Amino acid sequence: MSGPLQGIRVVELAGLGPAPYACMLLSDLGAEVLRVDRPAPGFGVPAYDVTGRGRRSLALDLKQPAAAEVVLRLVDRADVLVEGLRPGVAERLGVGPDACLARNPRLVYGRMTGWGQDGPLAPRVGHDINYASITGALGAIGEPGRKPVPPLNLVADFGGGSMFLVTGVLAALLERATSGQGQVVDAAMVDGVTSLMAMTYGFRAAGGWADERGSNLLDGGAPFYDTYPCSDGQYVAIGALEPQFWALVVQTLGLEDLPEQYDRDGWPVLRQRLAEAFATRTRDEWAQLFDGLDACVSPVLTLGEAPQHAHLAARQAVVEVDGVQQPAPAPRFSRTPGAIGASPRVAGTDTREALQAWGFHEDEVAQLEQDAVVAQA
Repeated sequence: MSGPLQGIRVVELAGLGPAPYACMLLSDLGAEVLRVDRPAPGFGVPAYDVTGRGRRSLALDLKQPAAAEVVLRLVDRADVLVEGLRPGVAERLGVGPDACLARNPRLVYGRMTGWGQDGPLAPRVGHDINYASITGALGAIGEPGRKPVPPLNLVADFGGGSMFLVTGVLAALLERATSGQGQVVDAAMVDGVTSLMAMTYGFRAAGGWADERGSNLLDGGAPFYDTYPCSDGQYVAIGALEPQFWALVVQTLGLEDLPEQYDRDGWPVLRQRLAEAFATRTRDEWAQLFDGLDACVSPVLTLGEAPQHAHLAARQAVVEVDGVQQPAPAPRFSRTPGAIGASPRVAGTDTREALQAWGFHEDEVAQLEQDAVVAQA
């Protein structure tokens, strides 16, 4: 492994979605991540689950009385522990923050939940769409007069969840270098999404944001910041917010006698004229016409098309590992580049090897296997 986090050891108590993606990012950046999976049949990371790449898998039955001590011994040698369990579950299993920090006061204990460790919804279930809904983010996405549109699970799971967990873990590691002490990072998706809405809160405070969907500058309300169908049924995206970019769009489309760009009363006319113009050519014809122009116009590509786009291809933003296309490590570093580690592993693939690498004697591993505390795939 390479990367700026080389030498950092992470224990991941396996979960779903945001926590595994956060650990993927830590692994991409060079950390050694050991994933603690359940030994149940069918549990683990399928080969196509890209978020499971870059770490070894230890199958451990956390419900066994001896399992907590296994985790705590791993914690003895770890810099970070990441868990995405419901509040209180880690404590009941004997691997909560108090127990882990007592064993290793330098440990950064990362907790990933949707609602947070406290509050009236803390013990409740939820998914990205629920966390985004109560923060106002979901209600702001969609066309006017129509229902809100779920933005995949990018906003809460990965934007408000994984990214804030990684930020918290890195900040705590940085602080530890001066204090010598670890701490708990409580990353709640509702907190993260709320933070992502910072600029929107600012717009609203200034009177520049209405709660009606599709009526604002950046939600498709502005005709020069929206998508338009082309003659082939595909779409182009336009984001010509600045006057100089807008002028180039108008010139390239051959439009004349238009309302002033930021005159909201004229926006319906602008939208109609833009729609009529973009409907005269195919998406790829428009992409070629705008290629090289600073007009903020781009083709709307599918996930299957994106890797072949000239810019992504030139930057090798999408790579193929063991027959699976996936994103390359990001961000990029001049001296310590990140790298993709091993492909996702079946639960327990590395149990014996990993335990011995983390300080367990061969005889101890054999006994743990015999007692059904751990399992080797």
